[in-house]
Amino acid sequence: EGAVPAQRGGKMASTAAGKQRIPKVAKVKNKAPAEVQITAEQLLREAKERELELLPPPPQQKITDVEELNDYKLRKRKTFEDNIRKNRTVISNWIKYAQWEESLKEIQRARSIYERALDVDYRNVTLWLKYAEMEMKNRQVNHARNIWDRAITTLPRVNQFWYKYTYMEEMLGNIAGSRQVFERWMEWQPEEQAWHSYINFELRYKEVDRARTIYERYILFTLLVIVHPDVKNWIKYARFEEKHSYFAHARKVYERAVEFFGEEHMNEHLYVAFAKFEENQKEFERVRVIYKYALDRIPKQDAQNLFKNYTIFEKKFGDRRGIEDIIVSKRRFQYEEEVKANPHNYDAWFDYLRLVESDTDAETVREVYERAIANVPPIQEKRHWKRYIYLWINYALYEELEAKASKRTRQVYQACIELIPHKKFTFAKMWLLYAQFEIRQKNLPLARRALGTSIGKCPKNKLFKGYIELELQLREFDRCRKLYEKFLEFAPENCTSWIKFAELETILGDIDRARAIYELAIGQPRLDMPEVLWKSYIDFEIEQEEYEKTRNLYRRLLQRTQHVKVWISFAQFELSAGSEGSLSRCRQIYEEANKAMRNCEEKEERVMLLESWRNFEEEFGTDTTKERIDKLMPEKIKKRRKLQAEDGSDAGWEEYYDYIFPEDTANQPNLKLLAMAKLWKKQQQESEAAEVDPDKDIDESQS
Repeated sequence: EGAVPAQRGGKMASTAAGKQRIPKVAKVKNKAPAEVQITAEQLLREAKERELELLPPPPQQKITDVEELNDYKLRKRKTFEDNIRKNRTVISNWIKYAQWEESLKEIQRARSIYERALDVDYRNVTLWLKYAEMEMKNRQVNHARNIWDRAITTLPRVNQFWYKYTYMEEMLGNIAGSRQVFERWMEWQPEEQAWHSYINFELRYKEVDRARTIYERYILFTLLVIVHPDVKNWIKYARFEEKHSYFAHARKVYERAVEFFGEEHMNEHLYVAFAKFEENQKEFERVRVIYKYALDRIPKQDAQNLFKNYTIFEKKFGDRRGIEDIIVSKRRFQYEEEVKANPHNYDAWFDYLRLVESDTDAETVREVYERAIANVPPIQEKRHWKRYIYLWINYALYEELEAKASKRTRQVYQACIELIPHKKFTFAKMWLLYAQFEIRQKNLPLARRALGTSIGKCPKNKLFKGYIELELQLREFDRCRKLYEKFLEFAPENCTSWIKFAELETILGDIDRARAIYELAIGQPRLDMPEVLWKSYIDFEIEQEEYEKTRNLYRRLLQRTQHVKVWISFAQFELSAGSEGSLSRCRQIYEEANKAMRNCEEKEERVMLLESWRNFEEEFGTDTTKERIDKLMPEKIKKRRKLQAEDGSDAGWEEYYDYIFPEDTANQPNLKLLAMAKLWKKQQQESEAAEVDPDKDIDESQS
């Protein structure tokens, strides 16, 4: 019995649980993404747009009687008061409330609202302006004056209040009242525009004396209060005087301004205005004095407009010389600023000197040259002196050619030579120019002494060559021989010097000395261009028709080098000798060269030799010799080799051409294999041709 209720209770519990079971959610069969995707941002934006669309428009209310109007006013006032109560500091709510009351012609209520707002924030400029504009709009002049007085008393640094107040009084025709307001404003020492507004106010009513008094007060104010007064205030004052034909007063104002600013705070605009004033008064000499005074004292970078106006003035009223003077003066200022900024800018000095040489006297040019050469390079390295040394050269040339002062020219050269640190480097050009100058002055001993000193202090190839060339022109051959000996002691590796020395002896007819010089030259352990020296020696012997000695020279040269060009030159010499058996000797040399170059690693040189030999045989050889040289020609084949990068990694393969010579026995198997491969390829091509056209082969066999 006890079990039955338990079962019954369990069944009931399961039934209750079945009633509370959550219904199954429908499963999504297609879980692929939709074709058109939408982002959360798009959803929010669309919701916002629809929210605005759903807002119904406010209903239009028509007021038909007084009760409805009073009810409407009550509700609006309650709304405005609630907004003000929520946030008293939002002045826009107060202004809207007051303007609404003004629209209903409730001026007293609007005035009360503005007063309440001023109790909240009396520093709000907009609030004062709206309040005063309301009073003026409703023709409440005394109320408006009261508000403006309170505003300028409370906030005297707000210029807008003063402008509005003076404008209102002027519009009402109360000129004295407006002037009184301006005077109260000036007591606060306002900014520049306020003073000019006061001046313009007085000028509108033809009160020139009052305006001049205000200008004087303002100038005095700038002198006492402002640390760096502006030039334009003085210019405006002077133009005011000029406009009203008080020219003496205007000139006096300009002179006071120039005196006040002095030379420490000079401004080009003041001097331009002063000069234009004098130009209008036809005082052209005064204009020139003003421009020149300013240009001599104002830095170049701050006087661009001044130069421009001065140039225009000279073009209008000056002569040609005046225009040239201003242009030269402008460029001189520019160069002075450049060399002042960087004294070691030698290019700027060159331009400056070129300018002064073309336009000024000799003393000024010398002064600029002395200033330029005083800027010695701080480092004793030749690369820093290369531009500097040309200052000395130009200085010396100017003294000699333009100033015609030979004594000063000599002093310039000597001073430059003393300045150069010859133990570290020298300039051969300077020594040679000095020597050439002394020769032009017909002072040969000094020229020789200068060149001898240069060779003793700092011997250089250029100095030896210049000295030797000088003595050659003077036909002093014994001196030339001594100089060549010194030169070769100094630089025995210089092949050009040996050749020139030998050529000199050849010209003088001393063949044995020339040959001895050549022998000494080729016996030197180190030469800079030995191939040129040997060629010159060989050409010398050929010119002397000493063919045996030439052959001996070629043999001696071949003992030192086996270069292919030497062999080819030797063979061509034998061919051009013109004696009996020259062809056989030439062919013999080619044979020797070919044998000697079999072990040469440079196969291109050997190919060059064989091509030269083949050209010789084609011109002078027989069919047998031609056939023989054709057999010696190498086979050109294409090969591949592996490349390696700098870090040792593989860089791929490259193709190159190699030569296989028939005479090389080591390459005979390769040649045989190559020949068999060519024969097989030829047989393959013939068999393919036979398969393509068998009838043609049958017809050919029958025929």
